[in-house]
Amino acid sequence: MEEKRYLKWYNKVGYGSGDVAGNVVYALLSSFVMIYLTNTVGLNPGVVGTLIATSKLFDGVTDIFFGAMIDKTKSRLGKARPWMLYAYIGCAVTLVAIFAVPADIGETAQYVWFFIAYTLLNAVFYTANNIAYSALTALVTKNSAERVQMGSIRFIFAFGTSLLIQSVTVGLVSALGAGASGWRTVAVIYALIGLIVNTVSVFSVKELPEEELNEAGRKKENEDEKYGLLEAAKLLISNKFYLMICGVYILQQVYTAMINRGIYYMTYVLKNENLYGIFSWAVNLPLIAALLLTPFLVARWKGMYRLNLRGYLLSTAGRALVIIAGYMGSVPLMLLFTGIAAFGQGPWQGDMNAVIASCSEYTFLTKHKRVDGTMYSCTSLGVKLGGGLGTAIAGWLLAVSGFDGKMPVQPDSCIQMLHMIYLWIPMGISLVITLILSKMNVEEANRRLKEEKDNL
Repeated sequence: MEEKRYLKWYNKVGYGSGDVAGNVVYALLSSFVMIYLTNTVGLNPGVVGTLIATSKLFDGVTDIFFGAMIDKTKSRLGKARPWMLYAYIGCAVTLVAIFAVPADIGETAQYVWFFIAYTLLNAVFYTANNIAYSALTALVTKNSAERVQMGSIRFIFAFGTSLLIQSVTVGLVSALGAGASGWRTVAVIYALIGLIVNTVSVFSVKELPEEELNEAGRKKENEDEKYGLLEAAKLLISNKFYLMICGVYILQQVYTAMINRGIYYMTYVLKNENLYGIFSWAVNLPLIAALLLTPFLVARWKGMYRLNLRGYLLSTAGRALVIIAGYMGSVPLMLLFTGIAAFGQGPWQGDMNAVIASCSEYTFLTKHKRVDGTMYSCTSLGVKLGGGLGTAIAGWLLAVSGFDGKMPVQPDSCIQMLHMIYLWIPMGISLVITLILSKMNVEEANRRLKEEKDNL
């Protein structure tokens, strides 16, 4: 029996465009905040890394908190859309603040300014917006194929935006006056773009009535609807697939943070900072190609598990070959193997939201509670904790290696550390993700639970 369809093509595209808004924030931060703070503001990378790591402590509870709040929200716009709409205003303001650190307030005050703006962006506004956006996958359709399509379209926009930002930002900063004023103006432009696109995305879809979201149109028992923050946390922790997804998402963002330190690698190892944009193309174009293929491959292989696992096996092999090419000093081979690794990561990026929706279904089948918004806390948790932790670790490693942003030539210890950050750590992370994905067959677990229920 064919599943009911809920969405038109323009609903899927409109929803997916929301990741343009998310990535003008995320790509700008993950790729350029460290080099802005070290080379323009003149701050110490180790101290910045410590501040970022400390900021993550505030993020620990806000993911589950906002997820639970979304689940309990009832409004004209639904559960998730109001959070997605209004939280982005705060995202835009704090993004500009991060790239507008005043030059005349003293170094300590500069650290404080950055810490407050960065924490507000990550722990509050980005959390609320991103969890709500991700949760919409489970709230606007019950069709598994449409969820995969939404995820693929979403991440095509995400990687396309990342590609554009990584390619043009350095040149745009220079064109707009360079230095602090250039970075500030770029942040304002990106924030305004994000506000417009986020609003369009919010109103491109409508959430399904709660009665339709619940199986067979049955209303949940009263006790199923009432759960607090502690109960929500217990529901998540009791779901082994949620923990696996969190682990993969966090590792994935640490991986991305290390790859985004490529601007240092290109500048000081390959001696050409403009190569960073070229390597961004080598990463993002194969990802987009893989995303276009993902819905077809999921249908052909009748599920997401084998596709994701095989993709990451390819990715790990690709990153191992990047290491060899890096030590050979061959930029063309590095680009080729970088593309192969990125292509292997594409399927997981495309169907990840659908896997999370299946994970939420697993909780419903085992605990009889619907926690869609709370379940999607893993997306915000992964982006913030993984991305922040990765950026912090990179900052610490740079500081330990003797990096000085004011020096045109870095010591040999720093060059060796850049090899570790850009070549070895990403390959190791890719291998660990592959091992976790080999255990993450939530689709099969749900099938068995449904069969058991039908046989009762």
